Amino acid sequence: MTEYWLISAPGDKTCQQTWETMNNLTSKQNSLSVNYKFHIPDLKVGTLDQLVGLSDDLGKLDGFVEQVSRKVALYLGEVLEDQRDKLQENLTANNSDLPTYITRFQWDIAKYPTKQSLRNIADIISKQVGQIDADLKTKSTAYNNLKGNLQSLEKKQTGSLLTRNLADLVKKEHFILDSEYLTTLLVIVPKSQFHEWQTLYEKLTDMVVPRSSVLITQDQEYGLYTVSLFKKVADEYKLHAREKKFIVRDFTYNEEELAAGKNEITKLVTDKKKQFGPLVRWLKVNFSECFCAWIHVKALRVFVESVLRYGLPVNFQAILLHPSKKSVKRLRDVLNQLYGHLDSSALQASSGADSVDIPGLGFGQSEYYPYVYYKINIDMIDTKV
Repeated sequence: MTEYWLISAPGDKTCQQTWETMNNLTSKQNSLSVNYKFHIPDLKVGTLDQLVGLSDDLGKLDGFVEQVSRKVALYLGEVLEDQRDKLQENLTANNSDLPTYITRFQWDIAKYPTKQSLRNIADIISKQVGQIDADLKTKSTAYNNLKGNLQSLEKKQTGSLLTRNLADLVKKEHFILDSEYLTTLLVIVPKSQFHEWQTLYEKLTDMVVPRSSVLITQDQEYGLYTVSLFKKVADEYKLHAREKKFIVRDFTYNEEELAAGKNEITKLVTDKKKQFGPLVRWLKVNFSECFCAWIHVKALRVFVESVLRYGLPVNFQAILLHPSKKSVKRLRDVLNQLYGHLDSSALQASSGADSVDIPGLGFGQSEYYPYVYYKINIDMIDTKV
């Protein structure tokens, strides 16, 4: 199960006591979850007004940072293409897998100095992730354009004779070149009409070179034929050919242009290979940045909400629970029994009674409990999350 619950409860005589009580009831006695202490440093509290305003803003920041983390993960999956099955192992946070990172969470003081105000820390994260989001748009657009151009060229190398590029199918000897009067056309003929073509092609107009038609190649539905004739009847020939369902393809044999076309594909393939490695590295590094930032936002939210709910001095224990899949409801009941005394209105709210939206106290949340609670789903591959 990829869902974790980040909760906090007020400290009893000590925070260690809060931890032990909760851990005994949920994990040791009932095996409802595996629990981890979640370390949040001593942050600057500020004023009550600041905390209330910040609480709402952190909710929005939480959603934004999670969204960017998922976008980066999703795009890394797209870029890996055939190696998509390696996506999970490429999604790491600070060189650890995601469960290890959150269960052993340590605040990154270098990136988010605890001497700064809570608002400043939130702004640092917002700016950092906003920049990653903007860079992702630029990089993905450039790479997608390159990939799109390559795909459209490759598509022309395959597919039906009606639409595909004919350059790699024809040779110089198939054409009359450098003639003042004569030209060679390439005609697509349905397989069912091969006999009809052989009978008619010399008679569709005057001035057709007798026995000049050669079958170059065929696919499942069509054959590619040449026919040589006088240039002055070429347009008339195309018209009469179309009436018989023979399609004349516009094609001029030019060795320089054909070479340039092949070179373009080679260049695009090379460019794509060149960009692939650095792009994957950038996505891995910045997924890690976003995911770590996201968990720091969760930590900020727990801190702010705990101070707003439980008051000063700061005295609460943050705990990360990993619920057993079959025990989610039972775990919720045990936590409600343990902490129901903190806020009886929360029990009514969680049982479906009308809740009142009080800014900064999380009442407007669809999931509100007597203890501070945030859900973290670390499945970054499931697009439905």
